[in-house]
Amino acid sequence: MAPRRTDAAWLAERRADPASRAVIATSDGVLVDGDWAPAAVGVAELPDDAEVVLLGVGDDGAAVFGADPGPERGGALRPAASLVGLRDVAAMSALADANLLAHATGLLNWHRRHRFCANCGHPTASGEAGYVRVCPNCGVQHHPRVDPVVITLVHDGDRVLLGRNANWPERRFSCLAGLVEPGESLEEAVAREVGEEAGITVSDVRYVSSQPWPFPASLMLGFETTYDAGDPHPHDGELQAVQWFTRDELRRAAAGDSDFAIPPPLAIARRLMDGWLARGA
Repeated sequence: MAPRRTDAAWLAERRADPASRAVIATSDGVLVDGDWAPAAVGVAELPDDAEVVLLGVGDDGAAVFGADPGPERGGALRPAASLVGLRDVAAMSALADANLLAHATGLLNWHRRHRFCANCGHPTASGEAGYVRVCPNCGVQHHPRVDPVVITLVHDGDRVLLGRNANWPERRFSCLAGLVEPGESLEEAVAREVGEEAGITVSDVRYVSSQPWPFPASLMLGFETTYDAGDPHPHDGELQAVQWFTRDELRRAAAGDSDFAIPPPLAIARRLMDGWLARGA
């Protein structure tokens, strides 16, 4: 789709095409219908001052846009639909729908936070169908920001180490995670974050998979690593608790039959857990 982003004539045709549709992602959430699917909104229905970005072209050949008309007007576009937080939608939606809404949310989050040029402070304008902001004063182009975050499943034989943040839903435990710092490799970031959060050392850091995470603009890089030494405890105050869980305990939590909870299947933390469980089945 990259060449289409600079094709002004094509974009104008798609904006005027009655078949083009938009998914709504505001600062208050995404617009979904009763089946947790993106509410279909015609691009022509959007207010003139809505932030609009191109997401792609659907299987039917129609263009798909993401749009932010503001929370108040977003909900009014489809009174029967609801503005819901993306985290809640991701747990209930089909994977393709969740990915589409995450794409729109991540891009529109960036636009909301980058209205002014970081170089000279002048207001910027959206360009290339929403994939760049241009400063008309100094000419600098600003591109969407992505923050790399390592997320790690620490294992030791038949058990895994999980942590709990006080802001998470009650009884929720998950993998250890943190932002990559300037000047360090991903493997170094894994070892540092685990050490800072849980007070232990690890070895054998292995990359598994990645996942865009638009809260607000992260790219989650999933790893597994082997426990080496140390007494796990909340080390830097970021976590409320860290705790070992056996394979059987984790399997029961995945089945919803436990006194603690883990992330939903769509989250990369859950994919790391499910992969580890499957290898020990």
